[in-house]
Amino acid sequence: MGVRLMVVDDHRLLAEALASALKLRGHRVLAAAAPAAGAAELVITRAPEVCLLGTATPAEPGIFDPVVKIKRERPQVAVLVLGPVPSPRGIAAAFAAGASGYVRHDERIEGVERAIMKARAGEAAVAPQLLQGAFSELLNPAAQPDDEGQRLLQMLTPREVEVLVRVADGEDTRLIAAGMGIAPSTARTHVQRVLMKLGVGSRLEAAALAARTGLLDRAGPVPHSAPDAGPGLGP
Repeated sequence: MGVRLMVVDDHRLLAEALASALKLRGHRVLAAAAPAAGAAELVITRAPEVCLLGTATPAEPGIFDPVVKIKRERPQVAVLVLGPVPSPRGIAAAFAAGASGYVRHDERIEGVERAIMKARAGEAAVAPQLLQGAFSELLNPAAQPDDEGQRLLQMLTPREVEVLVRVADGEDTRLIAAGMGIAPSTARTHVQRVLMKLGVGSRLEAAALAARTGLLDRAGPVPHSAPDAGPGLGP
């Protein structure tokens, strides 16, 4: 007996191809749509037995929020995540959100169909090795990598952080000095210290590093004085 399905994926061609293949195998595919703001609502409204929900980034925070919403509103709908080769953290996140299984994008149609039948029967539909990795990750979570932006921010004094923000804003030494009320020589010294601490050789490299690591977002904006403001004498 065929299963009432929905296929939702941001690659529309993939969704339509999979939907067509499943129809040929006797299943009733209710929709094949690219995920958007209303994807979860569509699943909730149509209430299939099983939903295949595609994702390209299974480890991204919040990526499984639609699963949470679907399971909250329609707990009887089994959700199968369709995605790339996942990390154990991605598998764990999918199950934590309420998914019934995980199917790789490169799985053969027979494997997809087996996963669908397991999900409808209330079983976990995931390859044993992926499931084992997920449980290992849950029991022994890996340490989170250091936040490079936060680490760099802690290396700088508050005044050096302000200098870096001004450098990233394109201010030259004269404008930095005027904006901070310090002498140009002091401003140059601060700039050199910032470059040395960040391990870069130019202001452009410093600005690029700060932007890439999110340091600028953490530092926040700084006040800017008019270009003709006179510099002070002290640091």
